[in-house]
Amino acid sequence: MQPGFATPDGTQRFAARFPSAQSNSFFRTTQDLTVSSIGIGSYLGSMDDSTSQGYREAVVAALRGGVNVIDTSLNYRHQMSERDIGAAVGSLLGSGEVARDEFLVCTKAGFLVPGAVPDPPPAPEDLVERMHCMTPEFLRDQLARSRVNLGLATIDVFYLHNPETQLQPGRLADFDRRCRLAFEALERECAAGHIRFYGMATWTGFRTRRATEGLSIERLAGLASEVAGANHRFRFIQMPVNLAMVEGPVLEREPGGGTARTTLAAAADLGISVVASASILQSRLARNLPEEVTARLPGLETDAQRALQFTRSVHGISVALVGMSKTAHVEENLGVSRVPPALLDPWFRSLRS
Repeated sequence: MQPGFATPDGTQRFAARFPSAQSNSFFRTTQDLTVSSIGIGSYLGSMDDSTSQGYREAVVAALRGGVNVIDTSLNYRHQMSERDIGAAVGSLLGSGEVARDEFLVCTKAGFLVPGAVPDPPPAPEDLVERMHCMTPEFLRDQLARSRVNLGLATIDVFYLHNPETQLQPGRLADFDRRCRLAFEALERECAAGHIRFYGMATWTGFRTRRATEGLSIERLAGLASEVAGANHRFRFIQMPVNLAMVEGPVLEREPGGGTARTTLAAAADLGISVVASASILQSRLARNLPEEVTARLPGLETDAQRALQFTRSVHGISVALVGMSKTAHVEENLGVSRVPPALLDPWFRSLRS
């Protein structure tokens, strides 16, 4: 497996190769790393050789074009997306075109994946809805599989995948206990050099009207602090943020100092990076946007670019993920690197009023 991981010096070196994009604030700093404001996702697609070839070519094009954040999961296309990413980055590392310290690879675990279930499998009491698990033993097994699939000794960010699946009504204490055990295991994996950071990749967890009904970033950061102190490695969350899903920057759901805060504001206060998923809502925002949206997001050619521009321009978002399974997707999405982020404050003031 390829040694190394993303570093401040390496990611700065990567960004420096794209001076035009840098001048347009395409890159930003999070956890002392210089990251592209868009990242390549790998969720959708058939489990066939044609789709795999498309993903491999797209990852290569993305790294060559200035994108240095790659997002995947063990269960995406039943491990095929991880393996395609591993093949793509392996080819570029082998040729010396990129160095391992220049880019981030992020993956996830939580769902039972055909062909990747531990032997023996998780006990029934450790499963929720017969499909989700986050016991220490399960996470260690899944991380080991991901490292092999990706061909990387160290994963930059390892997410618990949709942990809100485990949050059952009236059982918050049990959920916190499971999270604490998972965090303890992941801190050990950090110490072993298998991961650099960990976090939670969610769908609904940080979008409920009140944090007490879903996930509270403040409570979770508190659990991580109890486990590992102020230097804990729970430093990333992932949640949907797009033109149709604005709870992260708008909904004041997190308590703090007597004043409710948005998830993005609370994350910033706690030193936790927010990565946006579903930036173009699985292509549903890639066409037929209202004229008002087009007017607010000038300098771009397509609605997909405008939707992506919106998400990456949200204050508090480190990276906006978008699925790219073809080089044409990469070329189109890199159009946002030619314009600065949009000023969205007036837009959000109208949404809050």
